[in-house]
Amino acid sequence: MRAAQTVLQYGVGAMIDFPDQTLMTAAQEYWDDKILTIHDERLEKALRVSYFGMPGGKDDFPLGISYTRFPKWYFCPECRRFQPIERWVNEYRRVAPAKNLEYDPYMKHPRCMRCKRELVITRVVVACENGHIDDFPWVEWAHEKNKSGKVEICANPQLTFQTGVTSSAGLEGLEVRCETCKAKASLFGAFDKENGRSAMEKMGSGYKCTGFHPWKNQHEVCDEYPRAIQRGASAAYFPKVVSSLVIPPYSDIINVKIEQSEEYRNCLIKIEDFDADEREDRIRRRLDDWAARIGRQISVNADIVKGILERRWLEDVPEEYTTDSEHYRTEEFRALNGQIPANELDSDDFIRESVDTKGYDIPGIKSIALIRKVREVRALTGFTRLNPPDSSDLGVRERGFVSIKEPATPWYPAYEVRGEGIFIEYDDEVFIEWLRDNDEVYKRANIITSNYSTTYQGQFVGRQLTPKFIFLHSLSHLLIRQLSFECGYTAASLRERIYCSDSKSSPMAGILIYTASGDSEGTLGGLVRQGYSDCFPRIFKKAIESGRICSNDPVCISSEGQGRDALNLAACHTCLLLPETSCEEFNIFLDRAMVIGTFEYPDMGFYSRWNP
Repeated sequence: MRAAQTVLQYGVGAMIDFPDQTLMTAAQEYWDDKILTIHDERLEKALRVSYFGMPGGKDDFPLGISYTRFPKWYFCPECRRFQPIERWVNEYRRVAPAKNLEYDPYMKHPRCMRCKRELVITRVVVACENGHIDDFPWVEWAHEKNKSGKVEICANPQLTFQTGVTSSAGLEGLEVRCETCKAKASLFGAFDKENGRSAMEKMGSGYKCTGFHPWKNQHEVCDEYPRAIQRGASAAYFPKVVSSLVIPPYSDIINVKIEQSEEYRNCLIKIEDFDADEREDRIRRRLDDWAARIGRQISVNADIVKGILERRWLEDVPEEYTTDSEHYRTEEFRALNGQIPANELDSDDFIRESVDTKGYDIPGIKSIALIRKVREVRALTGFTRLNPPDSSDLGVRERGFVSIKEPATPWYPAYEVRGEGIFIEYDDEVFIEWLRDNDEVYKRANIITSNYSTTYQGQFVGRQLTPKFIFLHSLSHLLIRQLSFECGYTAASLRERIYCSDSKSSPMAGILIYTASGDSEGTLGGLVRQGYSDCFPRIFKKAIESGRICSNDPVCISSEGQGRDALNLAACHTCLLLPETSCEEFNIFLDRAMVIGTFEYPDMGFYSRWNP
């Protein structure tokens, strides 16, 4: 398994199908510190941690990830017995030779000891909107939904799992039987949700959520009613991943040397043991000595090291400083558009090249920069179940968000990639001119905002979508789709970062399109090459032209809501959507009419009147 998968689809709390069983990734506290430490000073401050850990990063041990068995119910395909894994393991321990029990006490490969057949794991679990998940209540269901009428649960239920003769039988062909009292029930209706009520809710208060977190083996009090879902359903796990670009001065060579030094790691271990109330004072008392030790190890002046350590450990971090805060994005925006002091550009992880935009002849663009090298850190902070998280928030205000980190744990799972990119900055004045007396763009933006306010997350996290943001986001998708044809990267290998703010103190209007994968030294320059004046204007014009016509028009361009929760207007898989990993917003808040106009209002788009 790749390191990226342990942060994305197979992160903490996710179920993974292995050849003979399904396991759930356990909390990082169980990983025994078998990780490669990585640093991003800004992201560490935003998430209030000391470092990040990439699993399987060392050569002297196998992939350092722990798993727990979930779901726990298995059946034998021959004798059809159906019971939790603990019972199967007990049977195994009663008959297995002592030699086998020494090296395999938990039956690594589940099998029926009577039939000598591999066990089959159940495909159905239950989950609630608060992020809990548990096994389907098989015993309760068999007795509650008994075909001849509800019966009380017997003293010693022994279940079997029967499947229909043909696959066309559906859920009615899947039957759970209690061999003790002969109660039996099919799974028909288990997935129903009538008038917002799940099958569990209709069964009564005795079937409320158990509040179980298998990944850390803990229960919580929960008043929600769970819903039955397929084990492999996408709704079973939505990871919350936050990303950050490592920019100057945090990417300079001295900063990197400090992070990689053994003395710095020793300091972090000591700081973790300090009481929170005394931490700052104890750091100040030791700072000169620590700076001298680190400086000697990396051959750098101790005063320079001390200044960096003070910034890292003693600088106040505002409560509102998060990865989606304006301040955080403004720091990246200033680095990308060249507002960086020359003395901070000594970096191996951030290399920027300015180009003269006179040869591009693209209306509205203020500057273009080629980012020859950039490092990105992506960290898993938590997850949701049943409902996807909101992309613009760290999850603090989100209902159903589950943080994977215990309060005392100083790190999050993360991985890093090095790549390249093209940064496009727009002149903010051109948006003022575009929006003047252009009521239609506001109407369309308000439709998306209104649709969002009715969604599950929109009821808890308010958000106002502006025409400028929707334009930049939609243009980014058009460019990524076109660049994927031109530069050799697939669309899934490219990512976007949208920089948009109407703040008077720090207005932003920019797009960064960059590679989402690469080795330790970055990528081969294919994307940057497309950013020069002999290529990019042609690519840009083709992208705009491709947005003018969709094979699903006029249905697509006339839509008043399509995609997830109707959060797109003129945007479908034919014209604008990307692989979800490429999009910051998971393919929502898109409308190509903001770029090229509509049939009814052909001049409303930003580039409606541009005829290259």
